[in-house]
Amino acid sequence: MAYEITSQCISCKLCLSVCPTGAIQEVDGNYWIDSELCTNCAGSIHTVPQCKASCPTVDGCVKQPSDYWESWFATYNRVRAKLTNKQDYWENWYKSYSQKIAQQLQKHQGQIVI
Repeated sequence: MAYEITSQCISCKLCLSVCPTGAIQEVDGNYWIDSELCTNCAGSIHTVPQCKASCPTVDGCVKQPSDYWESWFATYNRVRAKLTNKQDYWENWYKSYSQKIAQQLQKHQGQIVI
């Protein structure tokens, strides 16, 4: 099995209808891919796995690495990318906030009485 359904799955059920082999199963509202049925859409008319292509969350269905270190580095890179994006977000927020504060201080500079 080359793909797994992650905790990012929003249970939209799109993957159930697009899987050509019926490998995606639902048990108690949780979805998983049956490794015995999954062919990664190889040998079919599809050029990419349909569970991955149809997932609206992008991270709901991800490639499952074949060995431990590949899995470790994939997880590391995914988490690092998320942290980097959040860092950029907070830096941009701080710059915007400090610019607005500076504008307000300049606007009210003549009105401040000590």
